[in-house]
Amino acid sequence: MLRRPTRRRDDAAFCLEDKVLSLTSNAEKPARKLAKSQSSATSDAILAAVLKSLDDDKAEDVVQIDLRGKSEIGDHMVICSGRSTRQVASISEKLKDRLKTELGIFSKLEGKGTGDWVLVDTGDVIVHVFRPEVREFYQLDEMWLETGSIRPSDV
Repeated sequence: MLRRPTRRRDDAAFCLEDKVLSLTSNAEKPARKLAKSQSSATSDAILAAVLKSLDDDKAEDVVQIDLRGKSEIGDHMVICSGRSTRQVASISEKLKDRLKTELGIFSKLEGKGTGDWVLVDTGDVIVHVFRPEVREFYQLDEMWLETGSIRPSDV
């Protein structure tokens, strides 16, 4: 039977520091894996997968905005609508799952709990999924589209 060496009270901080350092060093490994998997897919390949997924899930009024040269937050922004909070949450969750299985990209979701506006961050492509009323209120696509651009709903 193995016995742990007894430590004095002075060593308690040292012991705690050992645990924190070991947790920190283990936390870096998934981050490296994430960065490696995301670098293999180009932003255009991610955009194509996003647009296909949105089409498969019947997203409405899909607008694609090229951000290259305009912003450092990503290369592309996609804005779309779902008919209800349930569809908005479903579109974003399925998109996250498809990107993970097809391209190995781990996306972050924000706002899925309420289902009014879900942000899907893939790194190079930012996707906003809105309920129509919320999209109309924020008019995010109006802010990013160039003057004279035509939205799909205008056609």
